[in-house]
Amino acid sequence: MNSISLYEEKDTFTHKISPMNKLLYIVTAILVPCVVPVEYAVVVSIIYSFILLIIGKVLKKVVPIFGISALVMITIILIQSFFKQDNKTVLFYVGSLGFYKEGLIYAVKLCLRIINIISCFSVLILTTKPSDLVEELVKRGMSPRIGYVLTSVLQIIPQMSSSMGTIMDAQRSRGMETEGKLSVRIKAFFPLISPVVMDSLISTRERTMALEIRGFTSNKKKTFLNEIEYPKYNKIFTYTLLILMIVSIVWRIIL
Repeated sequence: MNSISLYEEKDTFTHKISPMNKLLYIVTAILVPCVVPVEYAVVVSIIYSFILLIIGKVLKKVVPIFGISALVMITIILIQSFFKQDNKTVLFYVGSLGFYKEGLIYAVKLCLRIINIISCFSVLILTTKPSDLVEELVKRGMSPRIGYVLTSVLQIIPQMSSSMGTIMDAQRSRGMETEGKLSVRIKAFFPLISPVVMDSLISTRERTMALEIRGFTSNKKKTFLNEIEYPKYNKIFTYTLLILMIVSIVWRIIL
């Protein structure tokens, strides 16, 4: 399970937070900055997420995720700074195009929202076993079928990355050039797509057959092999998040 997920097993405070509390944390981290009429609320939320990632010793694994998102955020900054309808104050010109202050501020706010979403979801994904998360949800009444879909979503990127690495090694052993100039990498990429897709389809079929053999579609009441006991501070964590959401909503209504 761990080899095809982003989860990194460690014995830390963040890892011992229950999956349900981490889901509640995601809701709180996204909801509160949207509800509270304070500009820096999203920054505070990001800081808390980074603290949990640092405590969980998984901060390094977040860097590639932010690297992938960087292109999107740069695009947002450029589009909003140059072309936002309400732009008025020019900071500088790039040729005949003006780079505006209003658009930049708006783009930075959007990027902070993106960083906040990525960081709070990273707390869940990097410090929670997909099997533990799905098991907790199923125990609380969620359909096992939905649980299987959720597990597949959490595993699809790591699984395809693993398959890509295996197939690339196989192709290198056959003499294919996969490293070097960008043009060489692009030429090597397209022949790899078909094997990766086929491998994913075969793996899906094999998992489906394995689940059927184990009575996955049976209507009988399911039992669970492991009973996980979480530390007592999980209740404090739950109450803190709930109080924070309630206070934020009441504050917004009053103001």
